[in-house]
Amino acid sequence: MTLELEKTQKPVSRVDFGRRMTILRVRGGTPSGRIDVRAVVVITVLVALALAVSVIALGTGDYSVAPSRVVNAVLGDGTRLEELVVMQWRMPRVLLALVLGAALGVSGAIFQSITRNPLGSPDIIGFNTGAYTGALVVLLVIGGDTGYYGTATGALVGGIVTALLVYLLAFKRGVQGFRLIIVGIAISAVLASVNTWLILESDLEEAMSAAVWGAGSLNGLGWAQATPVLIVVAVLVPFLVVAARQMPMLDLGDDAARALGIRVERSRLGLIIVGVALTAVATAAAGPIAFVSLAAPQLARRLTRTAGVALLPSAAMGALLLIASDLIAQRAFAPTQLPVGVVTVSIGGVYLIWLLAREARRQ
Repeated sequence: MTLELEKTQKPVSRVDFGRRMTILRVRGGTPSGRIDVRAVVVITVLVALALAVSVIALGTGDYSVAPSRVVNAVLGDGTRLEELVVMQWRMPRVLLALVLGAALGVSGAIFQSITRNPLGSPDIIGFNTGAYTGALVVLLVIGGDTGYYGTATGALVGGIVTALLVYLLAFKRGVQGFRLIIVGIAISAVLASVNTWLILESDLEEAMSAAVWGAGSLNGLGWAQATPVLIVVAVLVPFLVVAARQMPMLDLGDDAARALGIRVERSRLGLIIVGVALTAVATAAAGPIAFVSLAAPQLARRLTRTAGVALLPSAAMGALLLIASDLIAQRAFAPTQLPVGVVTVSIGGVYLIWLLAREARRQ
C-alpha cells in the first residue's frame, strides 16, 4: 500500500486567511488523515507564548533571574543558586500550571463536544463543585492530620462520585447534552449548599483553611505534589489519543456516528470518564480552578476557526491561560500572592458575560 500526499488550498480571503489543508490519502481509498495548517500554527504560537510566560515566571520573584540565565539553569549550566531557585523552588509550580491548565482545557473541550454547547464545561456541570465537596468532607468532617494527599484523595473521589450521579440522573435511552447540563447545574446547586453548610458549621480556623483551598491555588506546591500529577496525566494521554479520534465523529450526531461504526453511548461514557479524571486531578492538586475549562476550548476554536472544539488547541490555550493567570496572581500585589483561582474567575467572568451577550445577539 502506497501513500500519496495531496495538498489542497482554499482561496485566501480576509475571512479565511492562511487556511490550508494537507490531506494524507491512501491510493484508491478515502482520506486517512488531514492536517489543518492554521490549527498547527495556532497551537505553535500558543505553546511558544506559554513557554515564554513560563520563562518569565521562573525568573521573577524576590531573587530575579534573567531569561537567558533561566534557560541556562534549566539546561544545567547555571550557578548552584540559580538552579536551586529555578529548578527546585519555581519549576514545580510552573509545570503544574502548564499541565493542569492543559488538563482543564482538554476536559472542557471533551464536555463541550459531548453536550454540543459552549457552556458544557466541568465548571457549569458541577464536577468542580463535587470535588470541592469531597475535599471539604476530608478537611472538616473526617478531620485529623489527613495532609495534602488526604485532601487530594477526597477531591478525586468527590469529583468521580458527582460525575457518576450526574450521568445516571441524565441517562434516559442515552445521554443528551442538554439533559446533562441541566442535571449538572441542579447537582452543582445542591452541592454548593452542602459546601456552604459544612463551612458554616466548622471551626473558624478550619473554615478559613477550606475557603483558601476552595479558591484554587498553586501557592506552596513543590515536587512532592507535582510528580503524582505528572504521572497521572501521562497515564491518561493514551486515552486522550482515542478521544481525539472519536470526538469528530460524535460531533456528526449519534446516527452518523453509528453509521461509521462508533458505539455512541460506550464512547460517550469513556469520554466522560477521561474528562472527569482530568478535572478531578486538577482539583485534587490545586483546588477548584474555575473558568479555564469553560473559556479555553472556545477561545481556541475561534483562533483556529474550526467547526468544533479540538483537544490540542484547547490544551495549549488552557496552559497559556493558567500560567499567565498564575503569574498575575504572584506579581500583581507582590509580596502578597493571590490564589490563581481569583484571577481565573475574574477573567472568566468577563469572558462569560461576553459569551452570553454574543449568543443573545445571535438569537
